[in-house]
Parts: sequence; structure tokens; C-alpha cells
Amino acid sequence: MKRDTELGFMYDFDLIEDTSNRVYMKRLAIQTCVNMIAKTISQSEFRVRKDGKTIKDELYYRFNVKPNMNMTASTFWETVIYKLIYDNECLIIKTDKDDLVIADDYTRVEYGLLEDHFKNVVVKEFEFKRSFKMSEVIYLEFNNEKLMPLIDGLFGDYGDLFGRLIESQKRRNQIRATVDIESISAKDEKATDKIQGFIDRVYKTLTDKSVAVIPQQKGFTYQEHSGGQQSSQSVDEINKVTDGFIDQIATALGIPVSLLHGDMADVEKQTRNYMTFCIDPLLKKIGDELNAKFVTKQDYYTGKRVDIKRISYNNIFDHAGSVDKLRSSGVANGHELRDLLGLPYVDDPMLEKFVITKNYSEDLEGGDNDQGNTDQEQE
Repeated sequence: MKRDTELGFMYDFDLIEDTSNRVYMKRLAIQTCVNMIAKTISQSEFRVRKDGKTIKDELYYRFNVKPNMNMTASTFWETVIYKLIYDNECLIIKTDKDDLVIADDYTRVEYGLLEDHFKNVVVKEFEFKRSFKMSEVIYLEFNNEKLMPLIDGLFGDYGDLFGRLIESQKRRNQIRATVDIESISAKDEKATDKIQGFIDRVYKTLTDKSVAVIPQQKGFTYQEHSGGQQSSQSVDEINKVTDGFIDQIATALGIPVSLLHGDMADVEKQTRNYMTFCIDPLLKKIGDELNAKFVTKQDYYTGKRVDIKRISYNNIFDHAGSVDKLRSSGVANGHELRDLLGLPYVDDPMLEKFVITKNYSEDLEGGDNDQGNTDQEQE
């Protein structure tokens, strides 16, 4: 009885192991959500600003073109975001050649009143022999330690359900057949091997060809059996389980679910929410760290900044009416508007002026002009 109990437990354990280890479902969900965030941020422009102008120096080149010898800027920032979200932290080292490399492994030594140190820093196959101070590295923290336990916990439930649905679908669509053979002596190995070879060829013919003709053999009967009248498990239910798992992770990361699935209803509103609650906080975190490590206190007081301009989901023609109002009302000058639109600086004195059109100007003889009357006069 004890042996039978142990065998039963082993069988259940193997079943759980087989149905829960659907790692591709977990990877699909993480890759879908994290890659969306990483690709969005990788399209941002990392600018060094001083007096309203962009300084295109070595730092600008490293951030936007080639951080190191083996990566482009887009690949670099995609890797940073992936490690930041998945590992909850990311360490970037500046080498002696001013390359920016992402650490794969390291040990952080924390102090109460002194700078933390990073030792045993490994980048791919290379291990640095020295330690790095916190002021010498770019260290980003996602501050969401419960994200990975949440994903692992959800995956334990969704993965088991997903695996069982897959196995159920396979069993319901399985072709089952029986072969009746006249009595053959168990000691006649040649006859047994001959029959087995014939069965294997029949099975291969049935699986490989859409139309199969099986010759009738004396003493040999092949018959297929259907799975009964049970209703077939719809593939849509399997897709719903996968989508449900992805939706839970997207919600945890601040990605609108409808935007992730490509729904066209209120796409502008969903994109705005995605930028505001998912992308902007990450860019603020990265921008604060870059300013703290690459801009001195004195330079910061004098207006030097590392500014991150994220990708815009609208083009300049969508903002043409708003730009005209801002310019004609004197709220912003030409340089400020060009900067907001992502256009380069142009050395034109006209753009420095604040212009107020007649509709917004004050009547010198008393009171404000009625805008409607002014428009009629102009016509």
C-alpha cells in the first residue's frame, strides 16, 4: 500500500510538472509588455541642454548613437529597460574609453553614511578587477520588487490552466485506432517484428498523406475510433487564457490593455495614458540619474541639464492650430515652440521675439477690443 501511494504521488508530480512549465507563455507575456516599453523609450532623444540649446558633445553621441563598440543606442536602451523591469535594477559602467556598458552581474556593498560600492562587476565574459563607487556608475532601480513575484504567482495559476487546456485539446483531437491480429506465437520474433513494421508504415502513411490507401492483409484489421460525441475544446479558450495573463502583466506595468491588443477605439486617449503613467515615470527616473551623475551642482544651477525628449505620437501638423495660438498670443516665442516640436535651433532674431497679433492686443484708447468686432473690421 505504501509503495502504491508513492507511485501515485510521483504520477501527480509529473503531471503538475508537465502542465505548469509552459515557460514560453511567460516569456511571451513579458516580452510583449517589456518590449513595448523598451522600444518606445529607445526612440527618445537624450539631450544635453544649456541656455535653451542642445550641446552635441561626446555625451550626446554616447546617449544617442553608439554607447559602446558593440551596441547602437536603440539596442542599448532596450537592454537597459528590459533589465530594469525584469531584474528591478540595472547597472551601467563607464569604462576608461568612455564606453557605456551594461553589467550582467555585480555585488552591491551598501553603507549608511558613505557611498555604496559595486564590486565583482561582470560584463559578458569580462570581470572588472576594481570596485566602483556610486558616483562613478549609472544605477537605476525600478522600485517594484513585487512585480516578479506577481508574475511568477500568476504564471503558476495561468500556466497550469494553459497547460491543461493544451493537453485536453490534444487528447480530444487525437486519432485512436486498434489493430486486430490473428494469434501469433510470442516466441516468433520474426513474425512479430514483421507485423510491427507493417503497423509503423501504416501509421506513417496516415500521418504524412492526406489520402491514404491501406492494403487489406489476411489476419490483420485496422480500425479507427473517434473521441466520442464530446464537444471539442475551442482554441479561443486557450487564447483567452494567454490574453488574460498578458493583461495582468500589462496592468501591473501601467500599459493600457486596449492599446496592447491594438484596439482602435479611443487610441489617442489610451496612448496619452500610456505615455503619462508608464513611459514618463521611467524617463523621469532615468533623467534624474543622468543629471546626478553627469551634471555638476554648479552647472545645474546655471541651467545645464540632461533632458530626455520622448517620441511624440502626433506630428507637427496636428499641433498647427495650437502653435499659431501660442505664437500669436505672445505666450511663447519661435525658439520655444520649435523646441517643443522637436525642431533644431535656428539662429534667427525673429524667433526670439514675442509677437502679439491685433486680436490679442490692448486698445490704447481704452478697454479691450472685442475679438468678434476686430475680426469683422479686418475682413
